[in-house]
Amino acid sequence: MQTTIAQEKIGKRNSLAPAVVSNLANGQSEAKESKNLIEALSASKIYQDYEQAFSEMTGLPVSLRPVESWQLPQHGKKHENPFCAIMSDKSRSCAACLRLQQELADKAQNEPHTLTCELGLCDTAVPVRLGEKLIGFLQTGQVFRKKPTNSQFERTAKLIAEWGIETDKDQLRQAYFETRVVSPKQHEAMVNLLAIFAQHISMVSNQVLVHERNSEPPLIARAKRYIEDKQGEDLSLSEVAKAVNTSTFYFCKMFKKATGLHFTEYVSRVRIEKAKNLLLNPNLRVSEVAFEVGFQSLTHFNRVFKKVVGQSPTEYREQLSV
Repeated sequence: MQTTIAQEKIGKRNSLAPAVVSNLANGQSEAKESKNLIEALSASKIYQDYEQAFSEMTGLPVSLRPVESWQLPQHGKKHENPFCAIMSDKSRSCAACLRLQQELADKAQNEPHTLTCELGLCDTAVPVRLGEKLIGFLQTGQVFRKKPTNSQFERTAKLIAEWGIETDKDQLRQAYFETRVVSPKQHEAMVNLLAIFAQHISMVSNQVLVHERNSEPPLIARAKRYIEDKQGEDLSLSEVAKAVNTSTFYFCKMFKKATGLHFTEYVSRVRIEKAKNLLLNPNLRVSEVAFEVGFQSLTHFNRVFKKVVGQSPTEYREQLSV
């Protein structure tokens, strides 16, 4: 009897193992996909123009980072805080900052959130979505929200010393008091700007991923043109690879690297962009739009549209008439 119970327990553990492994693999795949999407959006002209405008206006760094990131988002940026730049080179303080970034990511899943680090500086993250999916954060900070005092600096210097970090105290003091101080009202305005842009990115991200051609290989540009011309037809990966004179394996690898999307996902997004234009015509039924752009199932069209746009085709059309 005992042997049977033990065998049952082992059997249950073994039956659970594939599910655990599968969930882990899916999580890793989603993290990698989000990272690729963030890289594609970061390279777009619309994001780079915004980053430059925000930094020049506020004097603060801003970054677009994936949900899971093990790097300091502002390190090496043009307006990186000099105090944070000194600290980023020290392993103990770097680890503390990374912990803060993770906590910030956990708390900013649905709305902007600001946290203060152990050394007294504030960081803010604003969620960025691609349709229904959270893919990353717009992040800024490395600021004080009130003017620092000498006693505050001494406490900070003491904590740094307790961490076992050796620094030039005069250099540290200078960098500490050069840190940007923003009033609560200014800080709120900056967060609002980031939130507005995050919403804008969400609205145009599909267009950016579909149409952006900055520095992409000619092979990919030709493939995109072919897909746009044939998007209403039953497209296959092998057909497009053949059209641009390359092997299916090589094309698949290059396409994912250049766009951050799998071939089938990219084709769906091209079709959704065409559908958004067709939905402007009130005389076309949603089903007619779905089949016109290449979907063979209305249910599939509705599901993909909501995933990409964040709302159903009917909701999107109703919004246009408001």
